[in-house]
Amino acid sequence: MTNAIIGKKIAITSNRPQTTRHTIRGVLHQPDSQLVLVDTPGLHRPKTLLGERLNDLVKQVWSEVDVIGLCLPADEEIGRGDRFITKEIAELKAAVVAVVTKTDLVDRGTLLARLTAVEQLGDFAEIVPVSATDGAGLDELVSVLTGHLPASPQLYPDDMITDEPEHVLIAELIRESALEGVRDELPHSIAVLVEEIVQDGALTRIFADMYVERPSQKAIVIGAKGSRLKEVGTRARLAIEDLVGGRVYLDLHVRVAKDWQRDPKQLRKLGF
Repeated sequence: MTNAIIGKKIAITSNRPQTTRHTIRGVLHQPDSQLVLVDTPGLHRPKTLLGERLNDLVKQVWSEVDVIGLCLPADEEIGRGDRFITKEIAELKAAVVAVVTKTDLVDRGTLLARLTAVEQLGDFAEIVPVSATDGAGLDELVSVLTGHLPASPQLYPDDMITDEPEHVLIAELIRESALEGVRDELPHSIAVLVEEIVQDGALTRIFADMYVERPSQKAIVIGAKGSRLKEVGTRARLAIEDLVGGRVYLDLHVRVAKDWQRDPKQLRKLGF
């Protein structure tokens, strides 16, 4: 949804939960306003030190923003987690807008039932149904969010759509490529660190390491005779070329950092 509103890919996507690990800011420039979207990790029940730190990050962002968009998928019923988060954010100073997403996946009757359930969930400033896939409701959502913003000086230059450093965006594109088709236990065990970016004329040379927690996971990521790693590298390179607007050489290696999600030293190294 962030990508659809900003009009450029700045956040990776995956059908697996807890994909987002950083706060990603996307800036939408409008004639009379500047809407800064802050895409956060999902609040969840943590099982590791990484999970605890991501939850802390979410709550920090909550305290800093003017509007909170609570995303509730139209193709899923309201659950205990939704009720918990709604209760948590109800105490904050920010206006809360319920964003009913993925409306393209349900029929009209299901959507109406879900909107009714969301209305009963909490006292929201607005409820907006949207689809990032077909664009339905996105203009309305932008209008609603902008309407709750306070007067402020311009925060970002006119040509800036994100403040994410390039090496972080590149690492995320590599991780997104690695998440495709992996086993259920692998996604949260994968981290990527870009070690070096070298501009060689028109060619951008990128040297990156992909970290997993166990040797058995390393074997899965590499695949038979390196086939899977080659696929990951090819997908990532094409996405990075689109990001940097030129040819890319990607040197990608897989390394084991035992139980890195629970190791404070390893987490610091990997940017958490």
